[in-house]
Amino acid sequence: MRIVSWNVNGIRAVAKKDFFKNINALGPDVLCLQETKAQDHEVENELAEMTGYVAFFNSAEKKGYSGTALLSKPKPITVQNDMGVAEHDTEGRIQCAEFDAFYLVNVYVPNSGQQLDRLDYRKTWDADFLDYLKKLETKKPVIVCGDLNVAHQAIDLKNDKSNYNKTAGYTQVEIDGMDNFLNAGFVDVFRHLHPDEVAYTYWSYRFKARERNTGWRIDYFLVSSELMDKITGFKIHSEIMGSDHCPISLEIDF
Repeated sequence: MRIVSWNVNGIRAVAKKDFFKNINALGPDVLCLQETKAQDHEVENELAEMTGYVAFFNSAEKKGYSGTALLSKPKPITVQNDMGVAEHDTEGRIQCAEFDAFYLVNVYVPNSGQQLDRLDYRKTWDADFLDYLKKLETKKPVIVCGDLNVAHQAIDLKNDKSNYNKTAGYTQVEIDGMDNFLNAGFVDVFRHLHPDEVAYTYWSYRFKARERNTGWRIDYFLVSSELMDKITGFKIHSEIMGSDHCPISLEIDF
């Protein structure tokens, strides 16, 4: 099974930029999208030409904001939205698809804000999300994919010193949050397979960041440790344009 995850930064915008050609080339069995920035029916309309998939959507109550979509060739047993915590469940950030051998969680983790005004909320969100994942894991192993909005280590962003504790995505609170996921038994697949490789998944639209490869690695696959021996491939598709993030893909054998 090939799973592709991509923060598209607006489904209506990306659909005009070779999106379908790129997805066809990637050939996902399951496609997880984040930051669709549209209501369910609007996302459904934009993705209508993707035949051969069953599609599920989770949009935010606030229009034009956040949102996730999951498209799958094999029909999931169930798909559930949100984590079941009222204060977190209005922004369309989580989808959980149950398959025979695992749960797949598509997630768009909240950004802590330009002024770090949402950092306290983010700390609570991370803790509650980990609790949610561990409850799933009591039933089946879990694959998490999406924009986790954190660069975990200095190697995961271009300018670590100038951003540390000043910029959303690279504060100690967020780093500690990721530590908690890994200490709880989840594996950062890319970093496990490539401990010393510098690679990014997000580049600001400002200052020619992508052209200069001034980026951040904030998009991840995290998996229950028992699944690691079933993973047969992982790739960051930095050559694919259309968003300020690039897609990432995981191949897993069952």
